[in-house]
Amino acid sequence: MSKELNEVKELAKQLTPDEQLQLIAYLTQKLQRCEIKRKPSRNLMEFAGIAPNLMGGMDAQEYVRRIRSGEPLDPEIEEMQPNKQE
Repeated sequence: MSKELNEVKELAKQLTPDEQLQLIAYLTQKLQRCEIKRKPSRNLMEFAGIAPNLMGGMDAQEYVRRIRSGEPLDPEIEEMQPNKQE
């Protein structure tokens, strides 16, 4: 939250209920004339293939368990892992 918004909120607390309603009406009218741009939602399918063959066909839960326990993975999967010694 911006510093300015916090200041306005604090000032609004000091207004009478009638003045607060006038402020709400003013902001509502002002916003009705504005076009609010929303961030476009992402389609989950955009991420398809972003990390192909990361697990080499291994079950995801098994892959995570092996990584966490330090068990060796299949050689072709280990080659894809970033070098942890760097």
